Amino acid sequence: MIIATLWLPGPAVELAVLLPGPCPGPVPAPPFSGAVVAVQAIEGVAVFDDLTLTKAQPGYTVKALAQDLGDSAQVVVADVTDRSVLGSVVQQLVDQYGPVEVLVNNAGGALSSPLDRTDDQDWDQMISVNLTSLFNVTRLLVPGMKSVGYGRIVTIASTAGITGHPYITAYCAAKHGAVGFTRALALELAGSGITVNAVCPGFTETPLLERSIDNIVAKTGRDAAAARAELAGANPQGRFIQPEEVASYVAWLCSAAAESISGQALAIDGGETAG
Repeated sequence: MIIATLWLPGPAVELAVLLPGPCPGPVPAPPFSGAVVAVQAIEGVAVFDDLTLTKAQPGYTVKALAQDLGDSAQVVVADVTDRSVLGSVVQQLVDQYGPVEVLVNNAGGALSSPLDRTDDQDWDQMISVNLTSLFNVTRLLVPGMKSVGYGRIVTIASTAGITGHPYITAYCAAKHGAVGFTRALALELAGSGITVNAVCPGFTETPLLERSIDNIVAKTGRDAAAARAELAGANPQGRFIQPEEVASYVAWLCSAAAESISGQALAIDGGETAG
């Protein structure tokens, strides 16, 4: 079974997409702008990356999402930051489908503000969604991976987990924590058949990017085109990363070809972190 945790914007609600078995092939993207169900079938491995309901069409529901994904997936709504309910949800799924072999920790979100304007709630939200959530889910699933002697754990971090960036101190702290979590757990699980890696994209063409652009426009008065150009300029290639690029990388990390890759924070950034 494969689990990918995904951010469903709202008050402490997360979306988990769960695949009870090997995906027979590509699954079409649901009908909402900016979201991609990037699926690559590699020896029965399918990875869903950056799937959110931020830009959902009016009336688009989680039930409709499940229908669009078809028989290869089940959509379950749970709060990955709430340990009191998450354990029972995961156990029910394991009882129904068997041990989880692939986990993609993709739940996350970003807020920007100067440190002296970052309140307790903002800080707690960034740590909870971007760091505590992956601890909660991964801790529950590692024992099952150990029992079968195989597992792939991939966390979607960020270049903000490798370098510092102004005005997103809380987000950087959480993503650096995610990278540290990845490296430590990889060493802990070495020799168990389980690999643990983080993927660190630069600015990626997703609804999260659009919210960042809207935030820049609102706070600086610059137009959206100028804001987009500024963010794209962080990438030496002068462009935004595409979700399909990230998802293909994740799918490869979940394949047998990446058996020796573990404990890595792999940047997808056009060379942003090379200097």
